[in-house]
Amino acid sequence: MMKYSPNRKWVILGITAVAALAGTCFWGGAEAIGLNGFSYTKAVSDTGGVETKAGNTNYKPAFVGQTRIDRVLSTKTPYQVKTLSSDLKNPWGIVALPDGRFLITEKKGDMVIATADGKLSGPISGIPAVNASGQGGLLGLTLDPAFKTNRMIYWVFSNKKPEGNLTAVAKGKLSADEKSIEGATIIYEAGPAHNSSLHYGGRILFDKHGYLVVSTGERSDLETRPLAQSLGAALGKIVRITKDGKPAPGNPFAGQKDARPEIWSYGHRNVQSLAWDPVTGDLWEAEFGPRGGDELNHIQRGKNYGWPTITYGIEYAGPKVGDGIQQKAGLEQPVYYWDPVISPSGMIFYTGNAIPEWKNNLFICGLSSTQITRLQIKNNKVVGEERLLESEKQRFRDITQGRDGALYAVTDGGKLYRIGKK
Repeated sequence: MMKYSPNRKWVILGITAVAALAGTCFWGGAEAIGLNGFSYTKAVSDTGGVETKAGNTNYKPAFVGQTRIDRVLSTKTPYQVKTLSSDLKNPWGIVALPDGRFLITEKKGDMVIATADGKLSGPISGIPAVNASGQGGLLGLTLDPAFKTNRMIYWVFSNKKPEGNLTAVAKGKLSADEKSIEGATIIYEAGPAHNSSLHYGGRILFDKHGYLVVSTGERSDLETRPLAQSLGAALGKIVRITKDGKPAPGNPFAGQKDARPEIWSYGHRNVQSLAWDPVTGDLWEAEFGPRGGDELNHIQRGKNYGWPTITYGIEYAGPKVGDGIQQKAGLEQPVYYWDPVISPSGMIFYTGNAIPEWKNNLFICGLSSTQITRLQIKNNKVVGEERLLESEKQRFRDITQGRDGALYAVTDGGKLYRIGKK
């Protein structure tokens, strides 16, 4: 059932339209067609924002529009949401293959291939063992820019070491028969290792220069949390490395005493979202706050994003984090934050043409919020927000754009969705 709030009005046309919403295939948009042919219209007010629940804090934003933007977006173009598969096992990362299929990681340590209509391959062998306890496992992945010719894949995973667990990056070649990864090699480890099974980060992308950008977490515990501020540790960072795992040329702290030369930005909590802006080429990330204070950040070379010194959240038990401050000179402000949290996981900027109002908008998977957030961004500020697929009640883990211009998302519950024109 849809919940009424004073900030939203819902008009349902057709006695069976609600039933259509609950199916595995439904239409969205201002004018939509259900499975049974009935249409419904969703009208959303332009004020009040998408969030109707009370926040965890009364912290004051640093600027107008930093949270709960009052412009609610509502997609006008009809679009179809279809469940392609419900048989994945805790999928974590998804990437489109050149031929329109998808390579997907599963938390326990497998990779599988899904066809465009959702048929799944068997597990691909040859992947190093992962530590799948807690938030660990086989995490994000990306294809080599020359994948068509070299078939190389790069992925992030939680690696168990004698001294503890850590975020690691590996690479390998997808065999010609697509049944194994050949020559799998660990190329980078984000130390120090720690016995926590939380906050691994885990997203990975290539930049325009052919270097890898990887996100890490600060491993959650109070003893490792301060390492997000330390340039001598790779925890709570975005790092930039070569295909062999070495620090990439041009990194901001290269040659600085007691600083790890692979670091690109720091002061992060747990980054499970990375995406390139298709217009500016800039890097964006979203990261988990504690209780409140999930952040969207515009990432710049060498900048400090503040955790745990500043935050718009509080500890899970209720106390303030540290000194309870939200602003400090020299520390970057989030472009946007959420309280209550959305638990941001995979994200992507939409570059297709099928749904014009989505062009260059940012789509962020929500775990605890069980929806996909759409943000419109102008001049590095959020100017509108929409929540999609709320009725599915799924923990959305990752999202990518298919070769057909549609969006494809995976959920912790094992579903693969297609979101786009029919």
